[in-house]
Amino acid sequence: MKWNIGDIRVTKIQEVVFPKFSDVIPAATPEVVKQIKWLFPHFVSEDGHLSLSIHSLIVETPHDKLVVDTCIGNSRSREGFDGFHMLATNYMQDMLAEGYKPDDIDYVLCTHLHVDHVGWNTHLVDGNYIPTFPNASYLMGKQDLEFWGNIDEDTDIDFMKLQRTVFEECLKPILDAGLARPVEAPASVCDGVSLIPTPGHTPGHCSVLLESKGETGLITGDFIHHPIQFHDAALVSPFDVDNEQAIETRRKIFGKYADTPTLIIGTHFAGPTAGTLISENGTYRLQV
Repeated sequence: MKWNIGDIRVTKIQEVVFPKFSDVIPAATPEVVKQIKWLFPHFVSEDGHLSLSIHSLIVETPHDKLVVDTCIGNSRSREGFDGFHMLATNYMQDMLAEGYKPDDIDYVLCTHLHVDHVGWNTHLVDGNYIPTFPNASYLMGKQDLEFWGNIDEDTDIDFMKLQRTVFEECLKPILDAGLARPVEAPASVCDGVSLIPTPGHTPGHCSVLLESKGETGLITGDFIHHPIQFHDAALVSPFDVDNEQAIETRRKIFGKYADTPTLIIGTHFAGPTAGTLISENGTYRLQV
């Protein structure tokens, strides 16, 4: 799946799709979902459960190649998180088939540092995790690095335990290799690509703004997990660090980009993944 924004090309590299992943927004029950007709058939199951996709987005400008978020990764022990545990996908083969070699990537943009966004930052070689994209600068939010790099080693919260492991496997090798570039949005990355602050899901969460030849695109990251949140920005996720800030961010971004030609590319949107945002009856919907 590909999109063009002026001279910028965006290519989706699929890792895994969860046809039913309603836990990401518990209040979005089938009864709620079935009232929002435009979600069908692309973004929800026939019986009204949220569908979720895990994918990377490769951004190619006339001068640079960037990977936005690197998914979960193969052969990772993620016990307790069944859909993420010991994956064996064709992610890297698919990237190569699209003509993108790891050595040719100039930037890796981490919208945030959760388990399903940094997995392919590294890969295992002779028992050690090493950078997958050895010539890239890995851009990571300063606040996220501080937050996830200082998890209490005695935590009894399963997700925090998982994130400690993720930091050791997927982030520390990047820091040790000197490839990490801590950033604070707003920040320019390269010609046509910049980061904008979209906090709430995590403290340093950012989204990726693409601009070329008068056209714009926005790669969301997880300030929005599912298109149902266009309909109701107050639908929150248990994975958000700050629910109120996440709601505020969604309302701000929706208000800015609704009824404009900006292509909204969802980091977890299943099916067509991208569309324009339309205001309708006091709320919003994604037009694909």
